[in-house]
Amino acid sequence: MDNITLARLLDETAALLEIDAADPFRIRSYRRAAETIEQQTTPLSSLISLDGDTKGLLAIPGIGKGIAGTIKDLVTTGTTGLREELLARYKPTMLELLKLPGMGPKTVALVHSALQVSNVDELEDAAKRGALLELPRMGQKFTDKLLKGIEDYRRNASRFRVDVARENALRVSELIRQFPGIDTITPAGSLRRGKESVGDLDLLVTGPACEPEVVAAAVEHVATLPLIDKLLARGQNKVSFNLRNGLQVDVRLLPRASFGAALQYFTGSKHHNVTLRQRAIKRGLTLSEYALLRLADNTIVAAASEEEIYQALDLDYIPPELRENNGEIEAAEKHTLPRLITRNDLRGDLHMHTTESDGADSIRAMAEAAIARGLEYIAITDHSKALAMTNGMDDKRALLHAARIREESLRLAEEFADGRGPQWARYQQRLEAGEPETANPKPTVPFRILAGVEVDILLDGALDLEDDTLAQLDIVIASVHSGFNQTEAECTARVLRATENPYVHILGHPTGRKVLQREPYKVNLVEILPLAAKLGVAVEHNAHPARADLSDVHLRRAKELGCRIIINTDSHATDQLDLIDYGIMQCRRAWLTAEDLINTKPVDQFLATLRPRP
Repeated sequence: MDNITLARLLDETAALLEIDAADPFRIRSYRRAAETIEQQTTPLSSLISLDGDTKGLLAIPGIGKGIAGTIKDLVTTGTTGLREELLARYKPTMLELLKLPGMGPKTVALVHSALQVSNVDELEDAAKRGALLELPRMGQKFTDKLLKGIEDYRRNASRFRVDVARENALRVSELIRQFPGIDTITPAGSLRRGKESVGDLDLLVTGPACEPEVVAAAVEHVATLPLIDKLLARGQNKVSFNLRNGLQVDVRLLPRASFGAALQYFTGSKHHNVTLRQRAIKRGLTLSEYALLRLADNTIVAAASEEEIYQALDLDYIPPELRENNGEIEAAEKHTLPRLITRNDLRGDLHMHTTESDGADSIRAMAEAAIARGLEYIAITDHSKALAMTNGMDDKRALLHAARIREESLRLAEEFADGRGPQWARYQQRLEAGEPETANPKPTVPFRILAGVEVDILLDGALDLEDDTLAQLDIVIASVHSGFNQTEAECTARVLRATENPYVHILGHPTGRKVLQREPYKVNLVEILPLAAKLGVAVEHNAHPARADLSDVHLRRAKELGCRIIINTDSHATDQLDLIDYGIMQCRRAWLTAEDLINTKPVDQFLATLRPRP
């Protein structure tokens, strides 16, 4: 059983205990364990010995003897006695009822006992036909509020991909900025931490218009933005509203003097902040969204910037992507935080498609777009023939396409040697714009286009092109695009066989998931990652926000196992090369540095890191 499943089962058990009015401490222990397990890179099932010893689990913060025993039962039997007892009394769909207004655990238990209501649809039906009016403390006012709450819940229950959240943040920010006196608008919350999906948006606004004596007019401006679908709340310096797509946005207008404290607080995560506040208390301080104060005399120690706050707590500054209470505070105290990867560290993008298969642009156009973004090399990796809907290539077309790719690469090299071509044009444009030489160095190496393919892994693990064809390509990415209904054993064996093919360099989007759209296919990375590390097959983080695959948790595990890691955009058009930013976020969340990825190296060094050919 994988960690995500364990976490989900523990979280569900906590919610069922809450409905059952169990001990609050017990409920909290289950929830905390679930949150901790989600962040673990080592499969917890591997920490249980063959004789059932759970000492390995007890080394994890937040896992006590009771929870360790529960995890052992879940791993060995798939369930626990407590879980089965609760499920016999309540249905899992009742957990959704706790998210509705007025529906606390006792109320959920009451409507289930009296009316056999166990899901949102049944509760809505009971409310509409007046059945709730017969129950204690459930008058017409409660019923009307509940029905409205159900309507809002259905519209707002879903999460939003990080790119959707970011696009909406930019749209809202542009409108807010139209008010004079706004200096900065900074996203906080899970968007700033780089999570792959977002439940709501927190925007922190500063500038002269946000100072206490004049903020009322700015609040009015925000509260009347044209894209607001529903205004939820308006206070002295806060406005909350829903967009038309259901995304909730909370805008806080803050004086510059307290911006740092607010940014730290609203960035989160919750558990990072709790640990930070505990650290402050031990030092005679108190930390809130307003300031870091000295308890003895209530004087401000730090408030204007996050850097000041962390420094006052004897910590190095912690990048937002790491703030998950997963060891970052201890590392900041010991000055061992890594220098996380940035976009400027990347030299190549090795997964993209052209008009030869399902891409929108030519080889040359993709190369020029990459040069404009400061890259030194790319690989063109169009699809193989199994994906008929993408106009995938057979062996003959793949080799002809490789020849055209190499011709274009030589053409670019010749232009470069003559002082022509897109690299020199870009350099000249930036020079004319007045950029200093440190920010606009002269091009020193010709741009290179590698000839590759994204070859399908067939149902039995064979590859979609002949080995003789793959042997003539610079880059071979092997990916699963079909057969998602295979069992775990079948799918794992399939990918293992593909990994063993001596011509495969990279496993593309290794779990096949689509964020908020499709669950991963049933593949056991516990078996695949060690084999990839042993054979020198790189594992991909696909930067497209629809995939974000491998996830940040899996990336940390891949690093621990010594896997070669590569980050690619899987671009199907020139503008998609900018999707790399979303991949950088996930790599940073995984604590990865430039040294941890292979496409941060110059092209010759990069090629030398690839799996050697037979």
